[in-house]
Amino acid sequence: MNRTGGRGAGRTGAAREAAARHDDRRRSFPQLAPRTGDDGRFAATWWGNAWVEALENTALDTARLARGKAYAGRGHVDAITVTPGRVVAYVHGSRPRPYRTEIRMRTLGDDGWERFLDEVTARPEHIAALLDKDVPHALEAVTGLLPAPGDLVPDCSCPDDGYPCKHAAALCYQAARLLDEDPFVLFLMRGRGERELLAEFTRRNAALSAAEASSAAPPLPTVPAREALDAATGTGLPPLPPPLPVPDRPGRPAVFPPDPAAPDPLALDLLATEAAARAHTFLLTGTDPVAALTPWQDAVRLAAAHPGSGLTASTRALYRDLAHALGRTATDLARAVAAWRQGGAEGLAVLEEPWDPPAGPFDRARPALIAADFPAFRPWRNRLSTDALQLRLGRDGLWYGYESDPGRDDWWPRGAPDADPVGALTDLLGG
Repeated sequence: MNRTGGRGAGRTGAAREAAARHDDRRRSFPQLAPRTGDDGRFAATWWGNAWVEALENTALDTARLARGKAYAGRGHVDAITVTPGRVVAYVHGSRPRPYRTEIRMRTLGDDGWERFLDEVTARPEHIAALLDKDVPHALEAVTGLLPAPGDLVPDCSCPDDGYPCKHAAALCYQAARLLDEDPFVLFLMRGRGERELLAEFTRRNAALSAAEASSAAPPLPTVPAREALDAATGTGLPPLPPPLPVPDRPGRPAVFPPDPAAPDPLALDLLATEAAARAHTFLLTGTDPVAALTPWQDAVRLAAAHPGSGLTASTRALYRDLAHALGRTATDLARAVAAWRQGGAEGLAVLEEPWDPPAGPFDRARPALIAADFPAFRPWRNRLSTDALQLRLGRDGLWYGYESDPGRDDWWPRGAPDADPVGALTDLLGG
């Protein structure tokens, strides 16, 4: 009975291994969404573009290619299945029933795979790039992984005898988008699955490391630096030189030249200026002035420090990006910036955090405003409001002025905070 169970377990393990290998050599991808915007290119990577060029250089009718690209762009290609040497999908055309369409290509032989694997594992950066879904250019000419003109053979159940028909062209264009996302799809088309290749990368890399370790020369004898310096000077280590004096003000960042492929130069300048100011403060005080801020407070502070006046195009872009990163709107950020410029972190807290003040200054504020001939204010928590004016008492004991269009609950910080509510309201109204 034990022997029978052992044989059954062996068969089960072999079946699982075969099933895993089978699954690794067949991948299905859900229908891709229609493209938004059209820059004329279906692929963003160099290997994706090589796939498209292999199709376009073989095509006999550019008009069919154009219609196929339009079909792909509008999402007419259903789910795509990739197996070694074959890409298959149903493509919707002018008739109600979709057409079964496929692209066939030659798989790579064992010698080709050996050359590819040797080249990949010879350089660790190649393995790192492939794991990051990137294909180094150095692998382009190693084994012929990328299709050449004539490698892609289209077939379709439609009556069109074009080479390729528009349905096959649509499938080929959509496949380029899959290759952009994951180059292991291309390797599967050529005959090997991702898990199989990753296991081979690991095995070969381990073997290479072991060979290098066994052939390495023995390490040279070393001497601790302290002992060497003590022996040279005879008096021990010299004292460290005094630190350089801290400059009067932070340095200015370099000017970043415009480059379409580089990040936003305004954002780089803003971040570099911010880093210099924080480093300068840290050298002077030994503390980071913004370490205790939340991400939202720090974003508001950064936007408030932007030197532009008014919502220019660059300011709007900055507000949009910062607000989007924190799940807020640009209007939320603009209002928060006004509060920060009014009173810093305390001004932002006054904007966002109603609270119940104790009796005293708050209770004396309304009679003082009435005595100064201001209209009657309605109290709510730490706020005194009319239809268009509002005063908010901060936890720092200062009054902060706010304005809104009459009848709208859309309050914006205005004026400078003041310990006297009459003074804050006078500053809000411009004297």
